[in-house]
Amino acid sequence: MRKLNLSAPINNLGYGVVGLNLLKSLSKTIDVALALIGGVEVNQDDSSLVKNAIDKANTFEGFGESPCLRVWHEFALAERVGNGPTFAFPFFEINKFDQRRINHLNSVDNIIVASKWAEKILHDNLQSATTHVIPLGVDPLIFTNGPHQITDKCVFFNCGKWEKRKGHDVLLEMFKEAFPNEQDVELWTMCSNPFLPQKTQNEWERYYRSDPRVRLLDRVQTQQEVAKVMSSTNCGIFPSRAEGWNLEILEMMSMGKHIITTDYSAHTEFCNDKNCDLINITDLEKAEDGVFFDGSVGEWASLDGFPMEQGIVHMKAFYNQWKSDHSIINEEGIKTAKKLSWTNTANLLEEVIYGNQSTETV
Repeated sequence: MRKLNLSAPINNLGYGVVGLNLLKSLSKTIDVALALIGGVEVNQDDSSLVKNAIDKANTFEGFGESPCLRVWHEFALAERVGNGPTFAFPFFEINKFDQRRINHLNSVDNIIVASKWAEKILHDNLQSATTHVIPLGVDPLIFTNGPHQITDKCVFFNCGKWEKRKGHDVLLEMFKEAFPNEQDVELWTMCSNPFLPQKTQNEWERYYRSDPRVRLLDRVQTQQEVAKVMSSTNCGIFPSRAEGWNLEILEMMSMGKHIITTDYSAHTEFCNDKNCDLINITDLEKAEDGVFFDGSVGEWASLDGFPMEQGIVHMKAFYNQWKSDHSIINEEGIKTAKKLSWTNTANLLEEVIYGNQSTETV
């Protein structure tokens, strides 16, 4: 059996969710040793698989010459496991790289990205690199399209850690502009951010609590719990300035939920005007939030003016649809999600890593 060193986190954040699902899917056909990044958060059903993969990395017997797949940030790719070729799988949000990012990306043998948007950024920033586009997936057994609870309120939902990048500075304003007085509509957020100081997180929560129609949900520990929350909502609202993929959009699509999101960055790989209400982006701005991005390198979508107005129009339009049909389903979203499984992702990775797929040099 082919062997692989997988270097990835396993937790309930974005990279950790990807790491776990890749481990589960790749392990069906490949002998995988898991070089864990950080601590581990996993449910009981997956704990044995994760432990066995970690044990293989600890003994390192027979894996010394195997390839390494490192699923991690574009600014921390130089560390590798074993002597085989290294395949980096980062998810970045900005369109330009500083020297640190360039150096780390140049340190690997191959770069895998989830979208053509990201591939173009590599073309624009790196003189040469072997690149592959492999989209991420969703588990339809967890994120199933029914049956769902039908409620007497139209629930808009946003999931993703508190950040200006994700549009959280404008989301509440959009909601209040769209629904100044309506009482049969709510906004649910599940956005706690473990990388923020508690004071900053409290400020976000205090801001959102200014409207009694907003529900602040605690972050949950498993994908099953995420799906349970999503099943009680009607529409995902993601006014994001930039995304490396956005797992939550695809998960909500798989459940037949309506989506409103920006027509920019990596989620354009699977978001289109058939399965989403798209917010058109007319300008870019410096990627600056005073926390994670300082504005010195890179740009992301500007939400000023028309994009804000269009997002509000989309929210109103969906609300009016919901009033006519509380059980409205995003059929095109379901079709999209069916094409993007973790098994498909693992199969494409196996082809790339073991040399059965042509590559493109940029």
